Amino acid sequence: MRKLLSYTRRAVDDYNMICEGDRIAVGVSGGKDSIALMLALNGLKRFYPKKFELVAITLSLGFEGADFSPLIKLCEENDIDLIIEQTNIAEIVFDIRKEESPCSLCAKMRRGALHDVAIKHGCNKVALGHHNDDVIETFFLCLFQEARISCFAPVTYLDRRNITLIRPFIYVPENEIKHFIKVNDIEIIHNPCPADGVTKRQYMKDLIRDLCKENIGLKERIFHAVNTSKIDGWGGDIKNVSDSGNK
Repeated sequence: MRKLLSYTRRAVDDYNMICEGDRIAVGVSGGKDSIALMLALNGLKRFYPKKFELVAITLSLGFEGADFSPLIKLCEENDIDLIIEQTNIAEIVFDIRKEESPCSLCAKMRRGALHDVAIKHGCNKVALGHHNDDVIETFFLCLFQEARISCFAPVTYLDRRNITLIRPFIYVPENEIKHFIKVNDIEIIHNPCPADGVTKRQYMKDLIRDLCKENIGLKERIFHAVNTSKIDGWGGDIKNVSDSGNK
C-alpha cells in the first residue's frame, strides 16, 4: 500500500486533484484497477491535509453471473460506503442495438450512468482508475485509430454536469497494481462481458508489450513525452469540456 499511496499522493498534489470538503465518488467496476484506487484513496483520506469524503459506486450492467459479494465484503471491512446501481446497459448494447463493436457505446453509457449516480449522491468529483499503462495505450490508440496526438487528462471538468473527473493513478504502473492485489489476496470481480479480451485496447496493450521487449524504457519515455507536451490538459492545466455524451 505504501507504494500506491506514494504514487497517488504525488499525482493528487501535482494536479491539485483534491480540495478541502470534496465528496469523491470512485467508479468501481470490481476489477484490479478500480479496487486498488478505492483502497488507495481510502488510505489517503486518513492522513491527507485536505479533508474529503469517499464513496464507491458500482454499476451492475445486467450481465448474468456477476457476483458483487466480494466487493461488498471488502468495502465493509474497510468502512467504505458502497452504492450498487442496477442498469440495463448490457441489454441495450448487445440485445437491442446488437453492436458489432460494443465497447464505445458501452463506455459512453457507463460514463453517463456513473456521473448521474455520483451527482445524485452529492459528489462533486469522480475518481477513475486509469493507470500509467492506460495513459500510454490511450496515446497510441488516438494516434493509430484517430490520427491525432491526444490522451485523457489527469483532471477534467465537465461543465454541463458541474462535476470533475480525476485520475489519481496516472503515475502507477499496472504491475504495481497487480502486485498489490496479489500480495493482499484481494478477490476481484471477473468481467462476464462477451467482448472481454478482444478489444482494440487489448491489441494495443499486446503491441506495446512486444515493442518494449526490444526497446527498454520505452513506456517511461512515452509517458514523459505525454506529460511534458501539455496535450489535452497535461502539464498542470485542467481540461474543461462539455460532457456531450450525457445530454
